[in-house]
Amino acid sequence: MTAVQAAPPAAPETARQVARRRWRRSRGVLIVLLALAVIGVVLAALRPTVRAEYLDPESPGQQGTRALVEITRQHGTLVTVARSVSAAAGAMSTNPDTLLVIARSDRLTSTDLATLRALPGDRLLLEPTGDTLDELAPGVEPDGVTSGTISPGCSLPAAANAGSIGLIGGQVYRAPAGATKCYIGDGRPGLVQLPVNGANVTVFGSGTPFTNERLTDDGGAALGMNLLGSRSNVVWLLPAPPPPGAGGQKSFTELVPFGVKLAVLQAVIAVVLVALWRARRLGPVVVEPLPVVVRSAEAVEGRARLYRSRGAGDRAALALRAGALERLTALLGMPKSAASDPAMANEIIAGIAAHTGEPHAAIGAALYGPPPMDDVELVRLSGYLDELERQVRSA
Repeated sequence: MTAVQAAPPAAPETARQVARRRWRRSRGVLIVLLALAVIGVVLAALRPTVRAEYLDPESPGQQGTRALVEITRQHGTLVTVARSVSAAAGAMSTNPDTLLVIARSDRLTSTDLATLRALPGDRLLLEPTGDTLDELAPGVEPDGVTSGTISPGCSLPAAANAGSIGLIGGQVYRAPAGATKCYIGDGRPGLVQLPVNGANVTVFGSGTPFTNERLTDDGGAALGMNLLGSRSNVVWLLPAPPPPGAGGQKSFTELVPFGVKLAVLQAVIAVVLVALWRARRLGPVVVEPLPVVVRSAEAVEGRARLYRSRGAGDRAALALRAGALERLTALLGMPKSAASDPAMANEIIAGIAAHTGEPHAAIGAALYGPPPMDDVELVRLSGYLDELERQVRSA
């Protein structure tokens, strides 16, 4: 047997070539993920935010309520600001005929709600949470949101005298039959007043009309003054954020931030899109009858003639070597990727030499050497590769 001239193995891919190949494979997925990230940022930016000053009776900012409080004081009603439930309870103990305004009830714990439930006097709940409604306004349940300019539509003097107000995403409720229902949007009231334990509890689903920014719109100022001026004393409770771990009875989904929910939704959409992209077929494989049945030997001979007619001996040698490498690496127990990995060349050559006894240089030239110069060398290469495969198979 005549050995093919030895030559060093082909040079492995450079880092730039590997990076370029990986980029071509993954750029579609990366573009989709980038588009979803941009959409998420846009949605997060468009989402309305509640600032720390929201409904703060001492804040002159746009979302504070200092203007309403000062106007109420000028009309003879004493307004006391409380930053904790204990301070509110102390202020109300000196004068039972006091209206308790509760804002930002999402900061109240279950213990705070139990303390507030035991206090005397009327209450005004601004945008209360579900837990607050259960404790302080039993029978009233959230039932969606509404927007627009809505007329009172009820006989409650505070609302009837104020007239229409503008609601932007205001909460509406389901209320018991004996409750007074005002500002009905889409068949559901945005303001509910009902008696609870001998006191009147007023639930209003939007604090926006009372903010400094919106106070002069429609009847927001009149409604706020009418509700606060119903008693000679008002305690405005805006609790400070509770310490870590002292949350209320919220469910897991209520505790998860909106941004996390949005990120999970984006991840689900990305997984679905990638799955559809990689699926390639959405149904079973359809078998189509071929117009002509060609035997494998004829197909190989036809390809060989094409190679010969075009003088593509290098391509023919490349095909022979690729097929031989795939079969030899399988016989040697190596992974499928080893056949196309230049870094595995020395290991493959050593494995074949150990089974056949052929020189390393001859095996390397046959598998990784330059293309044959003519048809005679091509035939010789083919025979040598077959011999290597036979020896490895029989070893």
